[in-house]
Amino acid sequence: MATSHAVAITAHFQDLEDPRIDRTKRHTLSDIITLALCAVLCGADSWVEVEKFGLAKLAWLRQRLDLPNGIPSHDTFGRVFRLIDPHKFQDCFLTWVRSVCDTSAGRLIPIDGKTLRRSADKAINKSPLHLVSAWAAANHLLLGQVAVGDKSNEITAIPQLLDLLDVQGAIVSIDAMGCQKEIAKKIVAGGGDYVLAVKGNQETLYNDIMAYVGECLDKDFAGVKVSRHGSKEQGHGRVEERQVLAVPVPEGFRNRASWAGLKSLCMVTRTRSVGGVVEGPEAFYYISSLKPTAKRLGAAIRGHWGIENNLHWQLDVSFREDESRVRKDHAPENLGLLRRLALSLLKRAKGIKGGIHAKRLQAGWDETVLEDILAVF
Repeated sequence: MATSHAVAITAHFQDLEDPRIDRTKRHTLSDIITLALCAVLCGADSWVEVEKFGLAKLAWLRQRLDLPNGIPSHDTFGRVFRLIDPHKFQDCFLTWVRSVCDTSAGRLIPIDGKTLRRSADKAINKSPLHLVSAWAAANHLLLGQVAVGDKSNEITAIPQLLDLLDVQGAIVSIDAMGCQKEIAKKIVAGGGDYVLAVKGNQETLYNDIMAYVGECLDKDFAGVKVSRHGSKEQGHGRVEERQVLAVPVPEGFRNRASWAGLKSLCMVTRTRSVGGVVEGPEAFYYISSLKPTAKRLGAAIRGHWGIENNLHWQLDVSFREDESRVRKDHAPENLGLLRRLALSLLKRAKGIKGGIHAKRLQAGWDETVLEDILAVF
């Protein structure tokens, strides 16, 4: 077997337990995982397409993998990924992430959830899978994921996800679902800072922030140290303006002591103009353990909004995740991890021109491009 980047992938999954009984092992587990990852990188979105990729690239794959019985069938891919323990599969993936991820202070880690809409199975009353992901904004890397039955369970998933992460020196941003006292406490205990969106699910906190910031505005922040920052972005016929206001948490602020490390209250006002039609202004509120510096808080908030474009939107548009009908056992979660690993690799392939969809096509057409993408291993 020739040495190559494809072979190097197997080193990160060598400790993964093979769930099959011996008599059914016609293909090695490392071959199955490596082939599936390469196929997903090159545009495969189903097990049938993974098999077709293998057959089309058989000569190239034979130089890099064992393939004792040729290319596994799509049924074999489906069966194996249904059986692989997703937690152990992710542990292997994280060994690679930790080897390449920047751990510099101040790095942003957005946490957000996404529902795999067609993973539901009405025949057995199974709800669609909801994956809560942590994303390294600067590195364009998935740092971990936790699967839950539906979006309402994000509150229980986020602490589990934090247990997988090294948040020392990091800024963790979470939407309103994760604005919980215990989650804030866990982030601070791990040596990190938080920026948490506040909405109606924390009604008292939301009303108190809105009332205090409104009072400050009415008095033009007399006696209050306020930090301000504005930004404007335009392109594709859209103009978006954002104004960020950050103030220290006042001494008499209700339940202040209940939120670990709480230092700042923040309001972001956003106005959009699309084709000359103005939308807004719309106000959003946040709490943070960071000092009340509007520019830094605004960057973290903007970075969190970016997870929609850099992760979720790409998974739906470039990987057609919402159309996937893979739904049995652990297969949706494991294939979801493969997609996110592939997206991380494609994001890091800076030397290849084009968007994610274009990069997948190029990797499928040109084996040297695929090798370049896999070089990170």
